[in-house]
Amino acid sequence: MLKFGMKKIILFLSIVFLFTSCGEYQKVLKSKDTSLKYSTAEKLYNEAAEENSRRKYRKALRLFEQLVPEYRGKPQGQKLMFLFADTYYQLNDYYLAGYQFERFVETYPESEKLEEAAYKGAKSYYFLSPPYYLDQSETDKAIGELQEFINRFPESTHMDEANDLVTELRVKLEKKAYEIAKQYHHTESYIAAMTAFDNFISEYPGSPFREKAFYYRFESAYIYAVNSYAYAMPERLARARDYYEDYKRYYPEGEFIGLAEAAIKDIEQKEQQL
Repeated sequence: MLKFGMKKIILFLSIVFLFTSCGEYQKVLKSKDTSLKYSTAEKLYNEAAEENSRRKYRKALRLFEQLVPEYRGKPQGQKLMFLFADTYYQLNDYYLAGYQFERFVETYPESEKLEEAAYKGAKSYYFLSPPYYLDQSETDKAIGELQEFINRFPESTHMDEANDLVTELRVKLEKKAYEIAKQYHHTESYIAAMTAFDNFISEYPGSPFREKAFYYRFESAYIYAVNSYAYAMPERLARARDYYEDYKRYYPEGEFIGLAEAAIKDIEQKEQQL
């Protein structure tokens, strides 16, 4: 019974404290004292960082939104603008974080926080990059922002991670281009598939999907040739043979070499019959 009573007391005190603190916060929020708002916002931000508290970040954000216009051009404005942008970042609001960090970089090019702001701004766009099967405009934007950071801060401690993020995003673009070509193959649009795979191989020479692109380009040409009218078959079989030679040259022990060898034998038989 005593333990139960103590729990009720603790719960009651917690509720009282919560409502009291909320009341004080509302007073600060409605106050015209900007210095009080500034100190409260900074205190909430620091506590949120220590406690990983989204609730406190949101409370700090409401104050920052009021303060940023008031301190524009003033000495405290630089720190305030960085905290404002970083609060959006910590709340995973990457659209506004990216925008605010960009503004900070443009406004305070001599700031000691410049590198951190530039990196978090670029990384915000990385987080906005969608799955590969969607429109990749945001991915292109993220690659551009990260590459600009890499060029601007070549000695940064974030360099390795930035390069890894760029690589990841580029692979996403490659996967989209590869899947488009593969879709042509699967829907039996073999001419379009061959063109798409040609473009893919040319544009992405170091892609992890390169071997598959070589093989499915050959397979598209092979299926297209063997299902052609007799008068068109010799030229199309020759094209398929060229694609086979390309695959074998680069991947003599590749994943699809067995399938490719079986197909080339069929091509040879058909060429003899013709």
